[in-house]
Amino acid sequence: MTDRIELELKDANAGCACCAAPSNIEASAPVAAPVSEDVLITGMTCSHCVSSVSEELSALDGVESVAVDLNVGGASRVTIHSTAPVDPAAVRSAVEEAGYSLATSQA
Repeated sequence: MTDRIELELKDANAGCACCAAPSNIEASAPVAAPVSEDVLITGMTCSHCVSSVSEELSALDGVESVAVDLNVGGASRVTIHSTAPVDPAAVRSAVEEAGYSLATSQA
């Protein structure tokens, strides 16, 4: 049976639940924009250092990913991608837990 039967429904809100147009579409909640924050960390010299720092920072609430630009002999730039700003004290604590220090300047 391929014949289609038109029901002549004039009201957009009339009909069954599966094909009636919703009359009160709720606005979706705004999605928070991702946050990226750079910190400088001293003392990192190898991939094991990168792994240790990344693991500690990734364990913080809201952190989605961590990217490290290793600079042996200097301050390495670490970018923290998160769903909301991360508490600076928590970042410092995580870095120190991994055995490293935040640089005193972001320059």
